[in-house]
Amino acid sequence: MGLKSTLSRPLAAYIARQYAQWQHDPIGTQQRVLRELLERGANTAFGQAHHLGGVRTAQDFAWQVPVRDYEALKPWFERVKQGEANVLWPGKPLYLAKTSGTTSGAKYIPLTKDSIPNHINGARDALLHYVHKTGKSRFLDGKLMFLSGSPELEMVSGIHTGRLSGIVNHHVPAYLRRNQLPSYATNVIEDWETKLDQIVDETVNQPMTLISGIPPWVQMYFDRIVERTGRPVGEVFPGFDLFVYGGVNFEPYRKKLLETIGRPVDSVELFPASEGFLAFQDEPGNPGLLLLLDAGIYYEFVPVERFFEKNPPRCTLADVELDRQYALVLSSNAGLWGYSLGDTVRFVSKYPFRVVVTGRIKHFLSAFGEHVIGEEVEQTLREAMRQHPEVEVVEFTVAPQVSNNPAVPSRHQWLVEFARPPHDAAAFAATLDAGLRQRNVYYDDLLRGHILAPLQLTPLPAGAFQRYMKSQGKLGGQNKVPRLSNDRTLAEGLLSVG
Repeated sequence: MGLKSTLSRPLAAYIARQYAQWQHDPIGTQQRVLRELLERGANTAFGQAHHLGGVRTAQDFAWQVPVRDYEALKPWFERVKQGEANVLWPGKPLYLAKTSGTTSGAKYIPLTKDSIPNHINGARDALLHYVHKTGKSRFLDGKLMFLSGSPELEMVSGIHTGRLSGIVNHHVPAYLRRNQLPSYATNVIEDWETKLDQIVDETVNQPMTLISGIPPWVQMYFDRIVERTGRPVGEVFPGFDLFVYGGVNFEPYRKKLLETIGRPVDSVELFPASEGFLAFQDEPGNPGLLLLLDAGIYYEFVPVERFFEKNPPRCTLADVELDRQYALVLSSNAGLWGYSLGDTVRFVSKYPFRVVVTGRIKHFLSAFGEHVIGEEVEQTLREAMRQHPEVEVVEFTVAPQVSNNPAVPSRHQWLVEFARPPHDAAAFAATLDAGLRQRNVYYDDLLRGHILAPLQLTPLPAGAFQRYMKSQGKLGGQNKVPRLSNDRTLAEGLLSVG
């Protein structure tokens, strides 16, 4: 065992003890975090406009600071981007994390001196918890590969600006940098396919032990490795034992990815966002992600079914219920206040508080009043694949087909790129339909009432999703395909490039 793996064990035990301290009083920890945020934010422009200095309770805070997404808070972010100090947080941010927006184009999320440790320590602590719980640390002696965006930064009003993964890359500890792949020169390549070929060149003969990234883009990397060598990834990298991922639900990709590896590997799930590193899988085999409550982030939770009300209820950690869908709202030492992240979560345990990420509040399908969420379609597909074991799925999305012709029924359309298609497509579609009806009573009612017809399964040619993402300038990196759409934009785009 090497020096890094040996030293990681006492460090992992120390970090685990630190976490145990705040887990002993999670509610009190969150109350303290809110007090600290209010104290620091009171004299900023935002704090004065929202009277943060007079806030004493969580209820006061909810009254003074409404829930708003990036678009609603954009005037404040623009002031930060233009170089103004003391707008949302004391001083100026160290970085602006640039990420794809929806209605407002690119988003610029501030990262401050106070918030950057959350991003760095969250990923570190996830790995150390894995070491502490499993006793496995040899992976730290091999080569570690992080599929990420370019670390090249630009200056915007005197503030270093770039993709979050690129910013974090500049903070990789020196003792790990020697192990890190790909090289800086490869990481700054913008064209994803060119970059991927270069990553394969740099890694194919290296002793890879940890590989991290968003599952669909890691699958592309694995496919290139297999094409290059003619062997499973697990043979090419015999020491590869830990896969670290986040950003999307792993389950739809698990079967194909593990078949490409050719043997089991351990995995750790993360919940990172440009707005903060929020949670990680602290117990191997437990799907729940430990919510980080002592990292400068104050959480509020809005029941999904009430999110679009004018003044939706905002639950604190003390109020949440198990197995209920919540939209996540953040206030943080990055200068976020009542910020709607856009992600939805479901609590699977309390004390400790663990969540699973269930989808996006804007990525739902309710063209007919069915209120289908991402978790439901992902669970439906996973169960259908279990019942049809020959099936392998590369990627999928679900869109409405709205018909104005009484003779042509409206329905859901599942656009699926198969690695291995079902033997009987009609039977597979029927299994999907039955599974979604079982999980969503509104969808079941619509089919029973003949308002909707059974879903249409539309297989897409190989590479359709990659071609579409490339056409949108979103191939690789941290980009994700929406599971659900409430209109036909994504579906028509896929069909046009297919």
